[in-house]
Amino acid sequence: MAGLSKAFNVADVRALAGRALPRPIRDYLEGGADDEWTLARNRAAFGDWVLAQRTLVDVSVIDPGTDMLGFRAAMPLMLSPTGMSQLFHASGETAVARAAAAAGVPYGLSTMATTSIETIAATGANRYFQLYLFRDRELTRALLERAAAHGYGALCLTVDTAMAGNRERDLKSGMIMPPRFTLGSLLSFAGHPRWSLGALKNRSFQLANVVDHVGDIGSAGTSVIDYVNAQFDRTATWKDVEWLRGLWSGKLVIKGAIMPGDCLEAVDCGVDAVMVSNHGGRQLDTAGAPLDYLPAIRDRIGDRAELIVDGGVRRGTDVLKAIALGANGCSIGRPYLYGLAAGGEAGVARILSIFRSEIERDMGLMGRTRIADITAADVDHLSQFRSKPGC
Repeated sequence: MAGLSKAFNVADVRALAGRALPRPIRDYLEGGADDEWTLARNRAAFGDWVLAQRTLVDVSVIDPGTDMLGFRAAMPLMLSPTGMSQLFHASGETAVARAAAAAGVPYGLSTMATTSIETIAATGANRYFQLYLFRDRELTRALLERAAAHGYGALCLTVDTAMAGNRERDLKSGMIMPPRFTLGSLLSFAGHPRWSLGALKNRSFQLANVVDHVGDIGSAGTSVIDYVNAQFDRTATWKDVEWLRGLWSGKLVIKGAIMPGDCLEAVDCGVDAVMVSNHGGRQLDTAGAPLDYLPAIRDRIGDRAELIVDGGVRRGTDVLKAIALGANGCSIGRPYLYGLAAGGEAGVARILSIFRSEIERDMGLMGRTRIADITAADVDHLSQFRSKPGC
């Protein structure tokens, strides 16, 4: 793709995705809850920190490789689970998993994916599976068993979706279930014939991992998505995490804990990692960013679990700041979906190539050759300089 070859950063790929997608789909991808303050804060938090630039260090050999969730990763980055990826490109989750495998980074498949657990297993990607605590615990158990049977090395439980956030962009465009598109939305679909034709040809679009579990719901006038949304369990507690820990022998990850006390509770329940996340700013608005809480979380849990920063990551410097503040790595969602929308598998590969080159170059400029060498001494908060005139 000619456009991808001239995309030199995530923002460039985002622009390509914006041109490829009809407005309702673009807003679904980009939108956050309420006033989208938290969505913006996720990004802004990285700007509160500066990196140390050390000189006259031998950086002739730089290795950004590390271990996360039991996987060996070519860089401290993984791909977050995102629902319904075929909304953005007909190749969907399969293209993302293939690009992840080629780049040597872990890929998370969502329960709400439009590609099955079994199909993604065949890509050979280092993979983990994301699920929810459904009201129907047998549905949760069945998904867990399928993931275990098909070589998913970790299980990622999302805990911040007891109810859906207020995503007003979707309400305005009609991108809800069932859809109620406005005239402007319909005109946007018509103005993007390539996307629209791809969507029409893509007859496999469905929630592939739950469609076989819901039985004959059509006669009741309920869609699969309606059924799944109704299954989110508002009564779930830490006791349910302990139940899940007893069922799963692999790495267990909690996604959506952000308060230090909750992260400690997760570790006490036996989880191996916490994906520190506010769901990309799509749930509770005015919540803090993962980076805001990261040092306090690491201080609270010590080395008892891995920490993955999820939210606002757009540059290699963001990844290195997160590591310096206590993370083992970062995960991205929207950036790889920009790549998917812009060019399918090639677009995702471009995003991962950009991150890899940025991380390696920035490590060299910091005077660091291994991820393990990056510590709290490699960052300073901007307030330190503002409080010392003349610095």
